[in-house]
Amino acid sequence: MVYGVSQADSLSSAAQPFSSASPQRSAAEQLELEKFGRMLFFDPSLSLTRGMACSGCHNPAQAFIDHVDNGTHRAVSLGDDKHSLGDRNAPTVTYASFSPPFHKDEQGRYVGGQFWDGRAATLAEQAGGPPLNPIEMAMPDKASVWQRLLENPIYARKLESLFGKQAASDAEAGYQAMTQSIEAFEQSAFMAPFDSKYDRYLRGEYQMTAQEELGRTLFFSQQFTNCDQCHQLRSSALAEQETFSNYQYHNIGVPKNERVRAMNGLGNQFVDQGLLDNPQVDDPAQRGKFKVPTLRNVAVTGPYMHNGVFQDLRTVILFYNKYNSKSARSQINPETGLPWGPPEVTENLSLKELESGPALDNRRVDALVAFLKTLTDKRYEALLEQQDSTQKKIVGQ
Repeated sequence: MVYGVSQADSLSSAAQPFSSASPQRSAAEQLELEKFGRMLFFDPSLSLTRGMACSGCHNPAQAFIDHVDNGTHRAVSLGDDKHSLGDRNAPTVTYASFSPPFHKDEQGRYVGGQFWDGRAATLAEQAGGPPLNPIEMAMPDKASVWQRLLENPIYARKLESLFGKQAASDAEAGYQAMTQSIEAFEQSAFMAPFDSKYDRYLRGEYQMTAQEELGRTLFFSQQFTNCDQCHQLRSSALAEQETFSNYQYHNIGVPKNERVRAMNGLGNQFVDQGLLDNPQVDDPAQRGKFKVPTLRNVAVTGPYMHNGVFQDLRTVILFYNKYNSKSARSQINPETGLPWGPPEVTENLSLKELESGPALDNRRVDALVAFLKTLTDKRYEALLEQQDSTQKKIVGQ
């Protein structure tokens, strides 16, 4: 049994509109597809040294993030070769299936996709990226991955029974079958249970504390914060299945993670161009923009931002607050004791969104943190308790 996933778990797919799978399947067939995808997600044999699975960077015990400290304070992940380091933080897979395919909306804004720059239109495309990435799973080509699949007689039978004979006889078809199977697992209800304290509050099963309720009010307020401008998908603040992202792209002025750049060999002169690195985007006005992440499980999926530059959730809120507060203290990063670093990309800042609210005092900052903790899936609430205990030891309480 994998953490939180047993044969008895219901993996019936949640009501997700975004799928790359073409054939209509019965409930039983869909369940088999999800089970197959689950097997692939946890299989390290699909990497070059047979030492790295999808779950290596998306650990189910840690809300599907990489929780191994490799010297970067968990900001980026270690590759299959055990020495290569990436440059972007591995986001949680939970609720990822709600991100729509990459596209432009009616206002001409880029929306959706997978990865921080949306370069994978769908979850299936995303699943096909890491096995062939030279600093992730490092397989040389699709045919090599397909051959690894065929080494396992169970996989060979699954490919044929779920996708037809071509998937078991053609590398391209077999690789696509693999990615669609992983996508099905990631679309399953297991990945999006909607059972946090916030969800239970909406169903009348949980009463928020006064601090949590203040944080909720502030979060959805049009007057006191700007959170909901980017982190609200549904039209109502009381709508169920809110994913807390509009899946658009913004440059919020995140500084470089100099620690990571010193360790991964890119150096401090390298600039991550964000959305402009997406092959489908050829517009300098998109330079430095990254996809708005879901806030589901945000309290247990640090470090934060696309490069993992901030360790603590409260630091993130203070970072946003610096745009609206003119006090000297608000211009200091509490994790370093130094002024906030300059934006990695100084142009295209979303100042309209960032500077649209009043400064927050400590009481309101703490209330927002308390509310964001209520977005933690029930199975991960114990991680919150562990973090609180560790924090108390740090401050000597």
